[in-house]
Amino acid sequence: MNALAATSRNFRQAARLLGLDSKLEKSLLIPFREIKVECTIPKDDGTLASFVGFRVQHDNARGPMKGGIRYHPEVDPDEVNALAQLMTWKTAVAAVPYGGAKGGIGCSPDELSRSELERLTRVFTQKIHDLIGTHTDIPAPDMGTNAQTMAWIFDEYSKFHGHSPAVVTGKPIDLGGSLGRDAATGRGVLYATEALLAEYGKSISGSTFVIQGFGNVGSWAAQLIHEKGGKVIALGDVTGSIRNKAGLDIPALMKHRNEGGHMKNFHGGEVIDSSELLVHECDVLIPCALGGVLNRENAPDVKAKFVIEAANHPTDPEADEILTKKGVIVLPDIYANSGGVVVSYFEWVQNIQGFMWDEEKVNMELHKYMNSAFQHLKAMCKLHDCNLRMGAFTLGVNRVARATLLRGWEA
Repeated sequence: MNALAATSRNFRQAARLLGLDSKLEKSLLIPFREIKVECTIPKDDGTLASFVGFRVQHDNARGPMKGGIRYHPEVDPDEVNALAQLMTWKTAVAAVPYGGAKGGIGCSPDELSRSELERLTRVFTQKIHDLIGTHTDIPAPDMGTNAQTMAWIFDEYSKFHGHSPAVVTGKPIDLGGSLGRDAATGRGVLYATEALLAEYGKSISGSTFVIQGFGNVGSWAAQLIHEKGGKVIALGDVTGSIRNKAGLDIPALMKHRNEGGHMKNFHGGEVIDSSELLVHECDVLIPCALGGVLNRENAPDVKAKFVIEAANHPTDPEADEILTKKGVIVLPDIYANSGGVVVSYFEWVQNIQGFMWDEEKVNMELHKYMNSAFQHLKAMCKLHDCNLRMGAFTLGVNRVARATLLRGWEA
């Protein structure tokens, strides 16, 4: 089942639990706007290359739409639609005043030079500048994009609309980015994991972890868990997978990675087949990479007691059912990885006010938001006698539905 079908299915299940009117349910599912643009740029060798860009704006009942822009060869309308819808529910779960959006360009960023990436980003911004904005739709980094990409969007947008730092989040600090934003998703994963484990009388310290993915989210999650006394016993990315039952030396692994080393060449761990990673014995499994990695083939062999969805849609619905029957507790993506959008909200607030916060305040506020969201999620689980995923979806969908009705959706 692809990401759009799975997300829509979860939404419909939540709508049934909430008893939503069928017309309102249909209205909430339909995107506000879908944009497809052709982006043609001159390459460094003088030839022309054309790429297709997308921006899906899903819902703005609770505030400006918010969502990342990814550069990846597999970007397609269905995926962008699913992620835009997920952002609508995620921002509502996190209780930040946004709706959902998502964007992307079908390209391989590793095959483009820095100057080609800049030209592509500026052309894409030129095509969508009148559809995004500080109080309309605020992009952020995602897979294949980073703070530099956001700096180019901010600069290009400002040529049309004047100085507008709040038009994107995840910017470099020197251009109005927020302290703590780089670590925000990984730190949010830490806070979410702490909240869940506490429910079962457990803590980070003394628990064993397996992390799939060592990009921004996975590397920060690994560092922060290690600092809290958690034992990361296996870890993998596209360069290989390793394990050490005594616990991997995360600072040494970070140094190795930052110096260009591959995971499989790290001397502090034993190389394992990447297929073993997700079914490795541990207390907590944290998928931090692509969607759909937990499926009906490998779900029966998952040995973790808890799965924390740091990636978007890492568990397909069939795997979800299998894991539930096995008694595995799954903390859903629309809560678990919401730390990034929460601190993006803080960055937006700081830009609008022209008053920047110190990192301690950012992290303290993030902790408050993550804990509050978990308590509300638990309350919905109790009210509707459902699992954590449906608790999160009913929480998010209910907040969006209430805002939609209060604004007079049929007017």
